[in-house]
Amino acid sequence: MKNQAEIGIIGGSGFYEFLDKGKWIDIKTPYGKPSDKIFLGEYKNKKIAFLPRHARGHKIPPQMINYRANIWALRNLGVKIIIAPSAVGSLQPHIKRGDFVICNDFIDRTKARRDTFFDGPKVVHISSADCYCDNLGKIAYEVCRKNKINVHKNGTAVVIEGPRFSTRAESRWFTQMGWDVINMTQYPEAVLAREAEICYLNISLVTDYDAGLIGKVDPVSIEEVVRVFGENIEKLKKVILEIIAKIPKGYKCKQCHEALKNAAI
Repeated sequence: MKNQAEIGIIGGSGFYEFLDKGKWIDIKTPYGKPSDKIFLGEYKNKKIAFLPRHARGHKIPPQMINYRANIWALRNLGVKIIIAPSAVGSLQPHIKRGDFVICNDFIDRTKARRDTFFDGPKVVHISSADCYCDNLGKIAYEVCRKNKINVHKNGTAVVIEGPRFSTRAESRWFTQMGWDVINMTQYPEAVLAREAEICYLNISLVTDYDAGLIGKVDPVSIEEVVRVFGENIEKLKKVILEIIAKIPKGYKCKQCHEALKNAAI
């Protein structure tokens, strides 16, 4: 029987395993190798595909991730929903370490990433106005509230190239613009998922305060990111499992699953 899955999970920093029972499989893509093998399992009668974004052991930095191969591989398995947790830095005082943010928009500050499946001769211009699935965002918010997690219903993520963290001037600019969190991987992942007509849900776990919220706290360090993410990983996994349980079997979403309609020239 062909390997298939309904829901894809892309694990971020510190998130390298998900379900206990299943198998790791290799997927070949026209865009090269995905970040790692993909783990196929099942939960609540739904078939799940798990892919560690940075590879097991965190071997791939954000600017070197093959985002196209990752999304193509999940789409090839039949995935129509992606749940994509990520570690983020807070840019605002009211968004604290350990909080969850259900991002619904982004600012792209990357420089050198392959960010489309359509390099020609077919030309497609998708709308980026709604790259994050509203319906899944509502489910995620309700699950977080049920579990008494301090969650922010919406948020704008600034996506930087990495692997370096922000300068103080950059961080001050992002904060003054009113943006909420900072991350290195949501772009082009969210856009490619939309081109593949897959619902994309981001759950951001706040691990730090970027370059210091204009001097109010110490700048971010990788030790802090790993520590805070590790302290919250089981809580994050529990939330994802509950979201999966709440997604109806055969879930359909016109907003995301018809994203290419009228987008081609």
